[in-house]
Amino acid sequence: MSLIKSISGIRGTIGGKPGEGLSPIDVVKFTTAFATFLQRRNPDKKRLTLVVGRDARLSGAMVDRLVVGTLQGMGIDVLETGFSTTPTTEMTVIDSHADGGIIITASHNPKEWNALKLLNARGEFIDAAEGNEVIALADKEDFAYAEVDQLGQVTEDPNTIDHHIERVLGLKLVDREAIAKANFRVAVDAVNSTGGIAIPRLLRALGVKDVVELNCEPTGHFAHNPEPIPQNLTQIADTVAREHCDLGIVVDPDVDRLALVCETGEMFGEEYTLVSVADYVLQHTPGNTVSNMSSSRALRDVTHKYSGCQYEASAVGEVNVTTLMRKNHAVIGGEGNGGVIYPELHYGRDALVGVALFLTLLAKKGMKVSQLRKTYPDYIISKNRKDLTPDMDVDALLKKVAEKYNADKSCQVSTIDGVKIDFEDGWVHLRKSNTEPIIRIYSEAHTEARADELAQQVIAEI
Repeated sequence: MSLIKSISGIRGTIGGKPGEGLSPIDVVKFTTAFATFLQRRNPDKKRLTLVVGRDARLSGAMVDRLVVGTLQGMGIDVLETGFSTTPTTEMTVIDSHADGGIIITASHNPKEWNALKLLNARGEFIDAAEGNEVIALADKEDFAYAEVDQLGQVTEDPNTIDHHIERVLGLKLVDREAIAKANFRVAVDAVNSTGGIAIPRLLRALGVKDVVELNCEPTGHFAHNPEPIPQNLTQIADTVAREHCDLGIVVDPDVDRLALVCETGEMFGEEYTLVSVADYVLQHTPGNTVSNMSSSRALRDVTHKYSGCQYEASAVGEVNVTTLMRKNHAVIGGEGNGGVIYPELHYGRDALVGVALFLTLLAKKGMKVSQLRKTYPDYIISKNRKDLTPDMDVDALLKKVAEKYNADKSCQVSTIDGVKIDFEDGWVHLRKSNTEPIIRIYSEAHTEARADELAQQVIAEI
């Protein structure tokens, strides 16, 4: 059993003893701690309101009832969205002027996992310092519940996904008329979660009449491993080619990551979701861009095509990306796992806005998806991992790797987030995962062979 506390929220496996997984007791404890944290941050406000939304995973309804009941017990009013997406819940916090929110989702993790993702009043994830404060409150159990006359009230709003879609359609760079005229045939794989509600509905609102739905019933019985990476997407790849679709769209269970499939059935590449959308945005609104240190150099290259536009990389983690985006006044950013952040809408990874902007780009270009992909710099990322054991001193290990490569004048080393080693023709990034008990070892170069070679070189050092 696993329980992980990080900037990505409180994440764990369902079942087992308290403290060893995300048990009901842990759900109540961390929800109470977050409620206490918000109340202490808003001492002059008599009554707080929080938004609660969830994906379709099997434990979602149970965790949702625990979260909502606990917030009521803390004297906090709840706006309950039911089935939702991470970006929809974020948007609902903003639009309803709530004091924060909780998204019940373990994102790309398998079905036995769930999590509490904690949002501030801006509809953004709380930062590391705030997260540590919540964890400290939970450890101390330094909180008190409301008396009976002060219990929170629950309001249900089943229309938040529709409101989110309306906001996406209202963006200046989303051209519904161009998309409708293109007469696209689009396949969607939503891995039996809430993307099966949101993405087909969005496509039809954008004027796409021909939608082929795969795994779009929000049952929570994931049809395949829910992480939208190539080895898990064979079904939609076959369907796109067989059904003569123009495009395949894949989202993870909470719909903040977007992967695309070319008309040939080949992967567009999750790194290139952000690259292509950024290219379109920069054509019309030149400005700065941001992605994380494990994302492709292709975004840097595309950004530098446009005069005066600068690129910078942050530490991994959505809150780190959005913090740097605000600092640099970035017009587009995100993460190379298919996470598009478009500040014109909100500061959060959002597959819905990614779909709308990409389809607009595709319609205006008049190209096939495979042709569009060839217009971007060609990089290959090799993604490896090493499972952690309790006896591993990971920090000491990463320190030794950094020391070794710091002595090599042919490369540059950054320790902002784990260890990143930049070579002239590629890079390797080693870091502890925020969501799993592993070290991630990512590398990138212009060829798969060179990316693998760089990764294996550093793995050998480990």
